[in-house]
Amino acid sequence: MKAHYIKMIKDSEAMVKRFLPEQVLDPAAEYYGGFCDPDGLIQAKFAIYRINTMMGVFCNAESKFYKSADLAKRISLALDFVHNVQNESGLFDYIDCNFNSAPDTAFCVTRLLPSWQWLDSHKADFSASDVETTLYEKMTVIIKKAVQGMAVRGGFHTPNHRWAIASILMECGKLFGREDWAQAAQAYINEGIDCNEDGEFAEKSAGNYNRINNDAMITMGDCTGDESFYGHATRNLRMMLTYIEPDGSIFTANSTRQDNGCKIYPVDYYTEYLRMGYDFNIPEFLDMANRIFEIIEEKQLEAPDYLMWMMNNQRLIDAEHDGSFVQPDFAKFYKDSGITRTHTESITWTLLQGKSNFLYFTNGSMVIEMKLAGSFCEHRAFVPEKIEPAGSGKAYHLTQTMHGWYYLPFDEKPATSDWWKMDNASRNKLHGPDINFDVVVEERHDSDGIGVDIRIKTDGVKPAPFRLELACSGAERVFSDAFEVPAAPGSAVIAKQGIVSFANKEGEITVGPAFAEHRFTDGKFGSEKKSTTCVTLYFTDFIPFERVIKIRNTR
Repeated sequence: MKAHYIKMIKDSEAMVKRFLPEQVLDPAAEYYGGFCDPDGLIQAKFAIYRINTMMGVFCNAESKFYKSADLAKRISLALDFVHNVQNESGLFDYIDCNFNSAPDTAFCVTRLLPSWQWLDSHKADFSASDVETTLYEKMTVIIKKAVQGMAVRGGFHTPNHRWAIASILMECGKLFGREDWAQAAQAYINEGIDCNEDGEFAEKSAGNYNRINNDAMITMGDCTGDESFYGHATRNLRMMLTYIEPDGSIFTANSTRQDNGCKIYPVDYYTEYLRMGYDFNIPEFLDMANRIFEIIEEKQLEAPDYLMWMMNNQRLIDAEHDGSFVQPDFAKFYKDSGITRTHTESITWTLLQGKSNFLYFTNGSMVIEMKLAGSFCEHRAFVPEKIEPAGSGKAYHLTQTMHGWYYLPFDEKPATSDWWKMDNASRNKLHGPDINFDVVVEERHDSDGIGVDIRIKTDGVKPAPFRLELACSGAERVFSDAFEVPAAPGSAVIAKQGIVSFANKEGEITVGPAFAEHRFTDGKFGSEKKSTTCVTLYFTDFIPFERVIKIRNTR
């Protein structure tokens, strides 16, 4: 993967040139040696990430920064800053969120370790007076203190934090001969790995934390020789191949974390696909490693910031593989994860359980997100309780029953008249009425193109105003036989009849037939607001109703 490696060097050089002016160089400044982030914050984690990048080009004989005296000084200043802000406990603060934080310390050590490992493997080449020896010693002090803090104090907030901490405790326990550190990892491992049969981790964070978990699994496999850890990573990486959208981005709408709905490309999965593909002879993983660098070129992105990691894995620099990942047609129902993913020719469509945005449809240049929304008691939108296959084709059945209810007076006079102090959870309730939703989504190929039919049947009350929301990103205009409007972000239109098209220079998606029985599109208090980044198309009706909506990719 020599070409990828060269790209990493060049992009790391560009990154270093860009962020060097961010370093605090006033010796009288409180955070001398640190780096100011875009929000004006200066903290250890941000500095360590920059140390990692600087070390990559400083130690690389093919870089223009190789053995740069000025860069060595900058790295040394940054390490001094990191040491100075390290807590007495050994842990670092992540000042915009967590303090004395074991997981954030694990993320810091994860980024610093590749530089330390490279220096450690080359320390015989350096004299006591060489700057590399000084940097190595400074890193050693920081890392040992940090890992000791993790072993003694520990603690976490989220599922992925456990594996970040455990993997670093194991790895540093092995590197520094500290069995007590490795043993401390067992408290986390004993909880069991939260990777289901689909390959999905608990947070469903395809855009971020899945890769964090994979890195940790691979590290723990390396440290223990237990290949079941590798199994979790490879299972997730196989699943992730089906999360790649036609435009090369990752489907993130099922995530429970901050990556939800974000446009993220799989750049940081590169090392995982490369390592697992090479070690376990999985051609499609190596194909994906090549595809990631094609995406980087197509989208004009920077190479993954893993130059130092590559330098520690010369065998992967030397490895070459022909072929690039091409998405095959597939239909996957990840039942435990509550998601279906279907790709056919030029389209990909997705169904989500437990989400109001239950359907996504994309042709690569446009994405349509569908909701069925309305107000009924505390409910504000159809949220599928269950997804099941419907027949033998690419079809699924989604259902929900919205239960109505009302509080009843207490049987006995309450101890207080203050509503907020009453034990309202213990009240008896009057149950009903209910609304039933029955939705079938099926892939269709016809003269209009390839797409899906959505059959919606509702009953239970009459008349309840509901609306079908189709929010489209990537469109330039919205039109039908009766109207045409620009697809301005945040704009909306109610279509009354006929077929409506979303179009841009690359393609066209049609939706319909339209219907409009009312204009109540905002919903009651607590309703989700319409998208500010998409154009939203509304079809409206009163429950009970039965409709079939066709979505087709026509060009």
